[in-house]
Amino acid sequence: MTAITDSTTTPAHAPSPRFHVVLYQPQIPNNTGNIGRTCMATGCRLHVVHPIGFDMDEKACRRAGLDYWDLVDCVEHASWEEFLAKERPPRLWLYSTKSERPHWDASFNEGDYLLFGQETGGVPAEVHAWVDATYGAGHQLTLPMRADPRARSLNLATVVACGIYEGLRQTGGMVR
Repeated sequence: MTAITDSTTTPAHAPSPRFHVVLYQPQIPNNTGNIGRTCMATGCRLHVVHPIGFDMDEKACRRAGLDYWDLVDCVEHASWEEFLAKERPPRLWLYSTKSERPHWDASFNEGDYLLFGQETGGVPAEVHAWVDATYGAGHQLTLPMRADPRARSLNLATVVACGIYEGLRQTGGMVR
């Protein structure tokens, strides 16, 4: 695991992000790499909230073949509390299997924060409560799935891509 104080790899030429993708304590490096590539390709900023289950230093990125990582607008935060203090998100949407509101019912704005929990457990109850208290219960979203206990969740990178592209669809696509 990486101990982080504050790290930003925002490219100097980066315009304001289309969306802010927030990964709460991700555990699987391949998912984070895939999400980073999606963020880079769509003009989104990636926020990684520590602690995480893998290394994100330059050597680890090279070893993983993430030759594009220097193009990813990525900000690492030492904790959830640091993320909140530094970013103060004006609008945030939490993606969760515990929600019943489909993400296409949300009205996204450019610059919104899209929050995604850990691959194995989502976000803690306190984060759900904080989202409800700060933005209202309507700011918890889900990607609907069939009612089958074997279909308990989707891959994190898949959900992030769906969230980004629904937001882009609603805000005019990739045209700026």
